[in-house]
Amino acid sequence: MPTLDRLDDVFVLDLGDTENRFHPDWLASVDGLLDEVENAGGARALVTAATGKFFSNGLDLEWLMAHTDRAAEYAASVQELFARVLTMPLITVAALQGHTFAAGAMLSLAHDFRVMRADRGFWCLPEADIHIPFTPGMSALIQARLTPQTAHEAMTTARRYGGADALAAGIVDRAVEEGAVRDTALEIARSLTAKAGPTLGTIKARMYGPAVEALRAKEIPLGFGG
Repeated sequence: MPTLDRLDDVFVLDLGDTENRFHPDWLASVDGLLDEVENAGGARALVTAATGKFFSNGLDLEWLMAHTDRAAEYAASVQELFARVLTMPLITVAALQGHTFAAGAMLSLAHDFRVMRADRGFWCLPEADIHIPFTPGMSALIQARLTPQTAHEAMTTARRYGGADALAAGIVDRAVEEGAVRDTALEIARSLTAKAGPTLGTIKARMYGPAVEALRAKEIPLGFGG
């Protein structure tokens, strides 16, 4: 399960050492840890990282297929996580040490900055290949955080971006060696801890207003043609 540590003014949220899929219990754990970060007050920033081969492979499709009656509730909880991270009143940095796919890739986009391993691992939105359409909220998030050209390519071709390609496409802000991913994310976070506060939260909420509204919509079309 996810864990939270604090290094001076930087919180480090480690998503885990498996595929870190969004099981409901996992989502609840992350939500509780984000409560701790938000309630801490003062100068602070957040680095979201993981351990092992994956940053996150996104939705827990096995759980979802076994609980189709809870699909709408599940989708709403995932989108609320995206909206929450997108508008947190402090700087957030995602340290992508491994594969970052689907909803895991969207979670990375909800952060202010992203640092990716340069030599191995992929960032990918595979929905076109696995035949799962993006919800309107997911589409709005991706299009709010990427250039039109990159969003179009990533969403329609399911391209797998390595670190260098992700940097060139503007998906990530840094591409570094494996051992430097977390340290680089911490460096960025430490330099911006003084920005934390209600003003930053308001700036983000207004900057990404349409995406936040779509992510928090009461009705979430999950299938085709919605």
